[in-house]
Amino acid sequence: MKIKKILNNNAVVVHDLEEEKIVMGSGIAFQKRKNDIIDPSLIEKVFIMDDPDQYGHLEEMLRTLPEEEIAVSEQIISFAERELEVTFNEHVHIALTDHLSFALERINKGMVIQNTLLNEIRILYPREFQIGLHAKRIILEKLQIEIPEDEVGYIAMHIHTAWNNAGTYGTDIDMTAMIRDITDGVGQTAGVVLDRGSASYERLVTQLENILQSDEAGKLRNELNPEIVLIAKERYALAYSQAREIGDQVEEDYGYTFTDSQLVNIAMEINRINTRLKDFTLL
Repeated sequence: MKIKKILNNNAVVVHDLEEEKIVMGSGIAFQKRKNDIIDPSLIEKVFIMDDPDQYGHLEEMLRTLPEEEIAVSEQIISFAERELEVTFNEHVHIALTDHLSFALERINKGMVIQNTLLNEIRILYPREFQIGLHAKRIILEKLQIEIPEDEVGYIAMHIHTAWNNAGTYGTDIDMTAMIRDITDGVGQTAGVVLDRGSASYERLVTQLENILQSDEAGKLRNELNPEIVLIAKERYALAYSQAREIGDQVEEDYGYTFTDSQLVNIAMEINRINTRLKDFTLL
């Protein structure tokens, strides 16, 4: 591999078998110049130009962002890949590094980072959240900056998206926000304010995630038997009507339409809360 361009001390653009690539490794460009040969033993990551826009963004990011921030982001990604036993696609290297650099800039300026979905992320994505907590320790150790748990939640979402390998970060955020809004709607219907730190709230969030889960073909994983749906609609008529109101609001806000089976499941959660209000903490 022959160096075409040096981006920073740890990243270069190379020509390899008539193909342009970005190659990363600790100190890979140290005392190197254009047209020098790269030591293969120093190579840790290789990025190929499958998407010219992403490739260009990655090149610009490696050239302009602080090297220590890039190194920390790569350390977090490598840790996550080991923990989850996966190899992420190239997008996470751009998305997480870009996000992290901006977050650190805000923290250094004394700006407050808020994550309104923090509790839902903690409940829905526990493994990713633990990786986020490890990232918090890495950032403190390497950069002497302590990030808040709100930022830990954002890192967890980036890891979750990379793990899904979907490339649709916004979709994951929308689903998490939708679950939060449904829980709020269930609580309002029951006339209580749900304590987001309680075990009962965690159970509700987990149940809603199960209700919304679908397979790769888009088919719901937990669809109820049609006969059960009919019986439940009669038995829980009021709660079903209330679930319909929540569903109408969700459809208006997110464009997501619930099936009768899903509405029955939500109605059963409303009924459970109505009959076990003591399970929840009123604020």
